[in-house]
Amino acid sequence: MRIYSNSFEHAGPLPVEFAMGTPDGFGGNRNPHLAWKDAPEGTRSFVLLCVDPDVPTVAEMVGKEGVEIPADQPRTEFVHWVMADIPASVNAIEAGSASDGVTRPGKTNPPGPEGARQGLNDYTTWFKGDPDMGGEWYGYDGPYPPANDLRMHRYFFRLIALDVAQLDLPQGFSAADVHRAMHGHVLAEAAIYGAYSLHPKLHGTA
Repeated sequence: MRIYSNSFEHAGPLPVEFAMGTPDGFGGNRNPHLAWKDAPEGTRSFVLLCVDPDVPTVAEMVGKEGVEIPADQPRTEFVHWVMADIPASVNAIEAGSASDGVTRPGKTNPPGPEGARQGLNDYTTWFKGDPDMGGEWYGYDGPYPPANDLRMHRYFFRLIALDVAQLDLPQGFSAADVHRAMHGHVLAEAAIYGAYSLHPKLHGTA
């Protein structure tokens, strides 16, 4: 199975139109084009995830004036998109079809392939308690890495083929819920990533 994109090259820069944050504020926040082929026989649905594994673990350093986050600081994951129950007949998601612009405080019913369900991304936790941004952030919301982070962030789009048409998931499910529900049902996985940074030394490179 292979996943690819017309919006960016694997391991290359993720264009700013697909980011939530830019050096000047909010960006286009459009989902990139994704397509796939050669799913294994017996595939009944797909799961799609977008995960940044390069998120700093010391939150107090994020955006702090006069401080740069070292590239070797231990990192954790941040989920930007989780979609389950994508029908086996679907083989592409067009750019901007699931997200186009920043919706505050989060999209409540994001568009997507018919029959698919989209869960909460991690901006839900990040913005919790913020009077302007706090809410339930469903669907795709793109990169907004710390501008003082010296590590280039990678955004992995992971496609997982399953042998079941639907997963047993709660309302407002998370990526962790999907991982638990799809255990024992995975037939294949493919991934592609784009790179993005807001640090002045790294922005626009990969």
